[in-house]
Amino acid sequence: MIPRSASMLSRPLARRSLPRRFVQTIPALTRPTQQQQTRWVSQADIDDPNMNGGYINPPRIKRQFRDPYGDWWDKQERRNFGEPVHEDDDILGIFTPEEYTHTSPGKAILQIGFFISAVFGLAYIVGFWYPDVPAVSRTFEDGLEAELGGPGALRAKKEGEEAP
Repeated sequence: MIPRSASMLSRPLARRSLPRRFVQTIPALTRPTQQQQTRWVSQADIDDPNMNGGYINPPRIKRQFRDPYGDWWDKQERRNFGEPVHEDDDILGIFTPEEYTHTSPGKAILQIGFFISAVFGLAYIVGFWYPDVPAVSRTFEDGLEAELGGPGALRAKKEGEEAP
C-alpha cells in the first residue's frame, strides 16, 4: 500500500499547477494543420478497380439457393474443391441467416392486417355480448357503519345511494 502523502498531491499544489498546464497545452493541441495529401491514380488502380489483386469474384449468390442434392465436394457448404470464393463468403455461406422468400412483402402486410382486424373484431364481439354484472349490489341501513369500524371508516352503500 502506498502511503497517503506519497500518492496524492496536496490540494493547494494541485489547484495552482493544473490550470496553468491545461491552459498551456490546449492551444498546441487545437492548432489546425496545413498539411494536404495528394493521391495520384496509379496504373494499378486503373487496371484493378476492385483492388483485390485481380481475383475473379464469383457472382453474389447465397449458398442456400444452390441445389442441396448436387454433387458437391463439400456437401455441407455446397461448394466444389478449388472453386473461387466470393469476397463476402462469410455473408453468403450456408450458416448465415436465411433469406425469407416464402411470401412477398405485400402479402405479408395483408396477412398482418387481417390478424390485427381479427383481434380487434373479436374484442368488439366479446365486449358487445359479454354480460353485465350478474348481481345487484346490496344495500344496508346506515351503511354498516358500526360493523365496518365506526365513524370515519369507509362506508358501505346506504339505501337510495348510487354506486360510486
